[in-house]
Amino acid sequence: MIAIDNVLVSDAIVEAQFVCDLMKCKGGCCEDGDAGAPLTKEELGILNDIYEIVKPYLTQEGIRWIEKHGRYLYDREFGWVTPTIEGKMCVYGFKDEHGIIKCGIEQAYRDGKISFKKPISCHLYPIIAHEGKKGDYDRMNYEPRETLCKPACSLGKKLKVPVYAFLKEPLVRKYGEAFYDALEKIAKDYFDAKALSR
Repeated sequence: MIAIDNVLVSDAIVEAQFVCDLMKCKGGCCEDGDAGAPLTKEELGILNDIYEIVKPYLTQEGIRWIEKHGRYLYDREFGWVTPTIEGKMCVYGFKDEHGIIKCGIEQAYRDGKISFKKPISCHLYPIIAHEGKKGDYDRMNYEPRETLCKPACSLGKKLKVPVYAFLKEPLVRKYGEAFYDALEKIAKDYFDAKALSR
C-alpha cells in the first residue's frame, strides 16, 4: 500500500493498466453489481437539487422507478446508493444508439445544464474508495470486474496507461491536485526503479 496524507492507495493503482473500452463493455458497470452507485451524503442533496433538470435525460422506466422508490436508497451493505431498475440498470442511465449505457446526469453536465458531472464513485471506477471512520485512513483499491473489464485491461496494456493516469480527473476531484502530484511522483519513482532493475 502507498500512504499519501490520510489515504492508503493500493499498489495496483500504480502498477496495473486500464482504459475503458465502451464499444466492448457497453457501460456494463452501470447495470452490473449488487447495488446502485454508492453516494456521499453531500451527493444526496445534489441529486435532489438537480433531479428536475436531469429528468428529461432519463428513460420513462427510470423516472417511474425514481418516483415510486426515491432518488436514492439506503442499502445495509453499501450505504446510500442510486436506485436500480429491478436490480439491473441504474435509474439515471439510458442506452444510446450503439447500446452503450450512458449517464443522464453526465449528459446534462456535458450539455452545460448542471455543474455536477456524476457521483464520484462512478467517476472513480474501477477504483473503489472506502472512507475511513473516526480518524482511520481512507482506502483506495483497484477492483475491475473480471469479465466485464477484461477489454479495458487489455486496452490499458496496449496503450500503456496506468490506472491512476486514466483516472486523473476523478482523483483530483476527490483528493486534490497535491494528492495526485504525489501519487504521480511515487508512480514515476516506481517505474524508474523497475527499469533500472532489469
